[in-house]
Amino acid sequence: MRVYADRGDAAMGLRVVGLHLSNCGTGVYRINGYPEVQLFDEDHDPVTGVRILHGSREISFSGDEPGPAPLVLKPGEAALATLTWRNTTEFGDPVNAPYVRVHAKPGADPVMVTPELDLGTTGKLAVGAWRRLDRS
Repeated sequence: MRVYADRGDAAMGLRVVGLHLSNCGTGVYRINGYPEVQLFDEDHDPVTGVRILHGSREISFSGDEPGPAPLVLKPGEAALATLTWRNTTEFGDPVNAPYVRVHAKPGADPVMVTPELDLGTTGKLAVGAWRRLDRS
């Protein structure tokens, strides 16, 4: 399996970064639900005080986000999950988390990605459920 973060997208304080999961092996890979993520600062110390939410509804106010569903990825197939946050700064110190440790599913080996999350002061990061990525 290969896990990596894309360059992301930003507009009016809303930020979205995709987590991509590719099956580079010879067998099927089964996932269901949300990737597990842990945030780290520039010194690779764990970031505390940020709530990890399942689904982005509380952050993006979108009602059309697909929920978790079992996926079977054949060799060469891929899935996508998103990290969503608002870079709002009001009271307190802004949080930056340049590193994110990702477990594709419980028990999977972790992968460290570097999406450079500028979380502001909201204290929230939403993780979207894995969904099949159509490469056509």
